[in-house]
Amino acid sequence: MARGSKVWLNGKIQSVEEAKISLFTHGLHYGMGAFEGIRAYKQKRGGGAVFRLREHLDRFADSLKILDLKIPYSVEDLTRATLETCKANGFDECYIRPIAYIADGPLGVNPGPNPPVDVAILNWEWGSYLGDKGINEGARLKIASFVRPHVNSLMTKGKITGHYVNSVLAKREAMKAGYDEAILLDGNGHIAEASGENIFIVKKGVIKTPPLSSPILAGITRDSIITIARELGFTLEESTFARDELWLADEVFMCGTAAEITPVREIDDRRIGAGQCGPVTRRLQEHFFEVVKGKAGKDPLHPEWLTFLENVAQPLAATPVRSQSQTYPHS
Repeated sequence: MARGSKVWLNGKIQSVEEAKISLFTHGLHYGMGAFEGIRAYKQKRGGGAVFRLREHLDRFADSLKILDLKIPYSVEDLTRATLETCKANGFDECYIRPIAYIADGPLGVNPGPNPPVDVAILNWEWGSYLGDKGINEGARLKIASFVRPHVNSLMTKGKITGHYVNSVLAKREAMKAGYDEAILLDGNGHIAEASGENIFIVKKGVIKTPPLSSPILAGITRDSIITIARELGFTLEESTFARDELWLADEVFMCGTAAEITPVREIDDRRIGAGQCGPVTRRLQEHFFEVVKGKAGKDPLHPEWLTFLENVAQPLAATPVRSQSQTYPHS
């Protein structure tokens, strides 16, 4: 995993060595921050493009709104900063991580009415999250002993840093038991999501995924798959289901920015379908990569989902750092 040598921090590109945070950072102590996971893909026509950048940054803004945190950058500012960071590192294909958190300030639980907030963007080269074997042959999953919190315990529609302790515990439990990933149930015993991925099942040609009323993240890859599946003529339902329906599915797959579309071959030591990537999953997977990488020799599929890195044509310049007292336009 090659990390970029440059990051964007509070309005300017700087080296990783220069980018420092204080041990008195409130977000480090209490998990008050938000982040995003975004990918840029090499295009078959050449160059690179970021997949659904606007939607990711809009969700980043929503996460900050949930936390009632204000930053002095618009989505347009962050769009340019994202492209600049990729260019500074020479990446056409990479994983992109915007993050914002309460910075150095009072260290009580209450950070005050208008706490300082740091904003950074970093990126690195990252292959398949669950490995080439996982994305080609399928992953082994385990139902976690940990449960997704109630929707009034944690705000599940934000990618909030502290909330991911729940995911880390579930993931580590699964991996220590010899599995690749964990699936978490909601408080009613229905399937929610994996530690960092949304879940889909296929039964008799019908695709199902938990609804957004469940304690799940509104995944942007999830939304893309719903769109693609319906365009390909599949019936897709958003509805709750329990673990036995998961075990009895013909196919199961996970999706997310990191995982992309990863088939599942086994859950709780029960083989799923034929124990390999199924035909529906494979078709969605192939179509997804045609979308994100640009279909060779033809007009792009969903060009509105791609922001080309070549759009940053002028030399990089440091953006002036603005006062933290400025309000974030999406708050």
